[in-house]
Formats: sequence, structure tokens, C-alpha cells
Amino acid sequence: MEHVFGNRHSRRTLFTAAGAVALGAAAAPLAGPGSALAQTGSPVGWATQNGGTTGGSGGGTTTVTSASAFASAVSGDARKIVRVSGTIQISGMVRVGSNTTIVGNSGATLTGGGLTLRTVSNVIIQNLRFRGYADDGINVEERSRNIWIDHNTFEPGTDGACDIKRESDFITVSWNRFNGTDKTCLLGHSDSHTVDRGKLRVSYHHNYFNGTTQRTPRVRFAEPVHVYNNYYANVRSYCIATTMDAGVINEGNYFENCNRTVDIGQGDSGPGRIVSRNNHVVNSPAPVSRGSVAGVPYGFQLDTPSQVKSIVSGGAGAR
Repeated sequence: MEHVFGNRHSRRTLFTAAGAVALGAAAAPLAGPGSALAQTGSPVGWATQNGGTTGGSGGGTTTVTSASAFASAVSGDARKIVRVSGTIQISGMVRVGSNTTIVGNSGATLTGGGLTLRTVSNVIIQNLRFRGYADDGINVEERSRNIWIDHNTFEPGTDGACDIKRESDFITVSWNRFNGTDKTCLLGHSDSHTVDRGKLRVSYHHNYFNGTTQRTPRVRFAEPVHVYNNYYANVRSYCIATTMDAGVINEGNYFENCNRTVDIGQGDSGPGRIVSRNNHVVNSPAPVSRGSVAGVPYGFQLDTPSQVKSIVSGGAGAR
């Protein structure tokens, strides 16, 4: 099936601690994955808060085909759109500036290294393949704000595929495909980094966790983290871990052939809280709940859980 980048045009629901309220129709997306304007779509979830996330909209567009041109094009805080063409071998972690959209042309791939977003805001990363990164694929840290990571494909690398930590906030991770990754989506730096409390608000929706091992996501301190309408298939260790009093909403997901769907606590990290509701389970343990979790302030569409496998497997990942 074809899936457009941006908002899905259907009814939305506002979930709060008090319950669910139906809203009107969401705005139609501006472009599909085959369009040169795909990066102009809009996020859903936490990236819509705190003024929203528009990336480099309104800035000039540069197409890059080499590592040096890529590193130069994504630096600095001026508004800019950087299009990636072909496969680019990068070294280490490339720093990305604020007010940036990075979008791949069809088949665009970054290999050997990854992207670091450190103390930046308003960044969009779309339609890229990350492969063989020597550290992380994407690393978001040091109070970075308003980030949208959308429609990318992550193959295995050395460390985390898409890590978010150190007081970063207002982030959406949507429609990505993670193939066989191990330390997939860490959320929260360490048990001792308690200043993360009240930050790290992230929405994970319509991602395809395909044969991953763990950390999809692994959460410390944050509340509420919204994990909805993701497809988990053949997960080897665990899917979601809530630790260090984090609060996670786990709803409308599809779990198939997963070893553990929810861990309360993980390793040396103490337990967190989680509300698990309306999930679809095939040959996997039923997701558990523990405690209560604050609601989210934004509108969103919750797809029928039993249909999430076909929706997400047909739409997630880079094109």
C-alpha cells in the first residue's frame, strides 16, 4: 500500500488523563513519498508541541552526494533543506544544526557513521537508510527540542539505532523500519541522570520493529511517552521497558512472535509505570500495566490494532 508522509487524514482523538475526546479531521498531508516535496509534511505527536517542528521549511535546498558536502550542508542554524542522493560513506558522528530538514532521494543511504543532534531545535530527518554505523545511527542529546524522525530504515550498527537522551524533548519517531537492530531506541541516558525527569517526551508511532532484540523503546524517567500503532515482529528479548518511574502509554500496537512485550524495570534500573490498552497480540505475552500515566495533550488517529500489521508493514521505512 502507498503511505503519505505527514498527517493521516482521518478522525483524531485527544487522550488526556480524564479520558478520550473525539476531534475533527486532521489536515491532509502535503506530499507523498515519490514527491520532491515529501519533506513538507507535518508530524503527529510530541513534535507538534512547543511551537511545532517545521525543519528547514522556507530555506534553500542543497543536494549532496559526498561526505564532505553533506557535513557542510547540515551544519549551522540557518533554515535549510538538504537532499541526500546515493550512498554516502561518512565517518564518525556528523553534527546537524538547528532548523534543518534532511531528506533522502529514493535509495539514499548513510553508511559507516551517524548523525548527532546536540543542543539543537527544529530538525526533520526523513527517507534515509542507516547502515553499518560505527556508533549510533541517530543520537539526539543535550536538550535538543522539536525533532521529527520519520520514514527511515535502520539496519544493524555498533550501538543504538535511534537514541534520545540528556533532557531532549518534544520528539516524534514515526513510520521508521528497524531491521534486526539490537540496541534500538534508548530513551534516557542513565539511572543517575535524574534531570531527565519531566523531559524526554517522545511519541513512537507506526514504526516497524522487525526482528529487533531490545529497547523499542527502553525508557527512563520520562512521562508521558506515547507508544502507539507500532508493529512488533519476532522481537528476540523485549519490546518496551519502563524504568526509573517513567510513565508509558502502550496502546494500539500489534505484537507478533515476541519474547516479552513489556518489562517493568530492566537490568539494574528500577520499575516504571505503564498503561497497556487495546493492543493486538499473536503468539506473544499479553502486555501488562503498572500504575497510572498522564495523558497526552495532542490529537492523533489510533488505527484499529488488528490492522496495524498491514498498515505499518506497507508504509514504514525509507523509499
